[in-house]
Amino acid sequence: MRCPWCGHEQDRVVDSRTTESGAAVRRRRQCLSCSRRFTTFERMEVVGLTVIKRDGAKEAFDRAKLIAGVAKAIKNRPVTEQQVANLADRVEEKLRRRGPAVTTQEVGIEVLGQLRRLDDVAYLRFASVYKDFQELTDFEREVGILLQKRDTAAAPKAGTRSRTRA
Repeated sequence: MRCPWCGHEQDRVVDSRTTESGAAVRRRRQCLSCSRRFTTFERMEVVGLTVIKRDGAKEAFDRAKLIAGVAKAIKNRPVTEQQVANLADRVEEKLRRRGPAVTTQEVGIEVLGQLRRLDDVAYLRFASVYKDFQELTDFEREVGILLQKRDTAAAPKAGTRSRTRA
């Protein structure tokens, strides 16, 4: 690190601390030439995420585009902006774990999974566009899948009994 006062390139680290909830490291340094102290910060560089479209074209991941699509699905639903932001965070985090390039199909599937947990109607709205529903039977099939998953989740596990007190 070059000293901001004398330009000397050698220093020693006097103190290191994490800042910004662990997202950065603050270092106090002392120049070995002029002995003056200065502070530096280190932050992790965010790796870009590329989305590969169906036609093979590539574009940078756009969080605003994801939120806009979800916003259409949640219109007039009891879903807050904070819930949408959290959903976008989870989707982006899972996509980044997959690598620097993901397909639009992977993005859509991840959004569907998160919307299913958030709001069934919003899920159906998003699915109708993403899965290109053409007929009423497409909606019926998807509703059937939702109801089946809800019934499976609500059913008591095998071997368990409910206890009642008299």
